[in-house]
Amino acid sequence: MTLIDFWVSHRAELTVLLGQHLVLVGISTLVAALIGIPLGIVAAHRPRLSAPLVGVANVVQTIPSLAMFGFLLPLPLLGGVGTRTAIVVLTLYGLLPILRTTITGLTGIDHAVRDAGVALGMTPRQLLWQVELPLALPAIVTGVRIAAVVAVGSATIAAAVGAGGLGEYIYRGLSMVDATVILAGAIPAAVLALAVDGTLWAVQRWLGRRRGARSRVLPAAAIAGLLIVGVVIA
Repeated sequence: MTLIDFWVSHRAELTVLLGQHLVLVGISTLVAALIGIPLGIVAAHRPRLSAPLVGVANVVQTIPSLAMFGFLLPLPLLGGVGTRTAIVVLTLYGLLPILRTTITGLTGIDHAVRDAGVALGMTPRQLLWQVELPLALPAIVTGVRIAAVVAVGSATIAAAVGAGGLGEYIYRGLSMVDATVILAGAIPAAVLALAVDGTLWAVQRWLGRRRGARSRVLPAAAIAGLLIVGVVIA
């Protein structure tokens, strides 16, 4: 049976496995972003926390995927066989790129831009939400992009703990010593990784252009505001 014939004859199962794969990637990347971005914001504003947080995330990243699944399987709340364990593992692997790029994006903002926001009378919260995060967004999206692509690849291993996904075909093909079945899962996973990477790269590039425009507008607005205040006072 050729690869195309296999996909056609198993199209219903392939659709289900692809859906399971997307769910694993989507949920784990979202949870990693919800955890990693706030931690990155805290670390960027409190440099003493940056090294310990990144260090812990680095340690997690160095643990092989199968070993991580093995560590979590015996745990009653986080582990076990099924989707929950897979989401926890994929979330842990997604934390480092999101955390690191959030810190880099926030600490890399020009001090003149922050000073301009302060000159306009912004509170620290307003400065964060209206100036810092929008300017750091391209870097943050880079981290999310990396985390999502890593999740697509790591999710293939999740089939080993009964979480489903395209890895089902890969493990089935390995047990059958059938290259066609292996490729039936490996090729869609590779295409999915490229599609996710390309989509988020386009978003990142678009946000980068917006960041350039915003970083030029804010200092000009601050100068204009100060001139108006000076005229009124005079």
